[in-house]
Amino acid sequence: MQGADGQPIHFDIWEVNGEHREYPAIFLKPHRKDYYFLVLVEEGSSRHWVDMQPYTLQPSHFYFSAPHQVHVKEQAKPMKGIILRFTDAFLARDETRSLKQLPIIQNLHSGHEMNLDVTSMRHIKDTMQRMVAEFRAQDTWHNSMLIAYLQVLLIFLSRLYNEQFQDAVQPGRELLKHFSHLVERHYRDLHEVAAYANLMNISAGHLGDTIREQAGKTAIAYIHDRLLLEARRLLFHTDHSIKEIAYELGFEDASYFNRFFKRLSGQTPLLYRNTTRKMYH
Repeated sequence: MQGADGQPIHFDIWEVNGEHREYPAIFLKPHRKDYYFLVLVEEGSSRHWVDMQPYTLQPSHFYFSAPHQVHVKEQAKPMKGIILRFTDAFLARDETRSLKQLPIIQNLHSGHEMNLDVTSMRHIKDTMQRMVAEFRAQDTWHNSMLIAYLQVLLIFLSRLYNEQFQDAVQPGRELLKHFSHLVERHYRDLHEVAAYANLMNISAGHLGDTIREQAGKTAIAYIHDRLLLEARRLLFHTDHSIKEIAYELGFEDASYFNRFFKRLSGQTPLLYRNTTRKMYH
């Protein structure tokens, strides 16, 4: 994430007033964002894709995504609302590291939009407008204030996330979070449930039973889904060969990667790449 001068920045927030805006050409093509991206929509409508899933931005909705997800802005239409972006480096300024544990940040349900009632809309808008004012003022203890406001915003959003995605606290939930974190870190080099069970010092059977209960799918399906998502991202927005993508994802045999991808998606990697790219060219 860079500023107009090309220097790295870790936090940015601004209001958009409904005027037409020219977007950089890269936004209209598949690209990765290296930051958290949160948008409060008050007025307007446009189409946006996140990890190959389309979303129609609507009034009184909140949209969110995490670093490294693949984005495409299909329609560059005027919108009124507030846009917030921040990096993992900015989150790290929270010394308690509690923000990284919030549901809206962990996003175990892979959600990207929430519908807001009038009260929630008012609360979120008020908090984000305070953040805009603080960001512009650059007063003493500026970053501490922004972290404080961000904490209020993310906690409130996490409550809404739990309501809308039915992510109630359940026994064993911490194990699912730990497993999810390890998969995110090691999915390229560890493809077996037993390998994650060893890292967690539990049996593969216990891990499998808990993940099935808490996530609604098997542990191996959880690992495979993450591999498939990254494969789709790479096929969609890079020009890497199928063989290069296979090796990048830890498959020693490109033909096995082809079978893996087709078994999970119903298409070969090449067919998937050609089909999705036709949508944007």
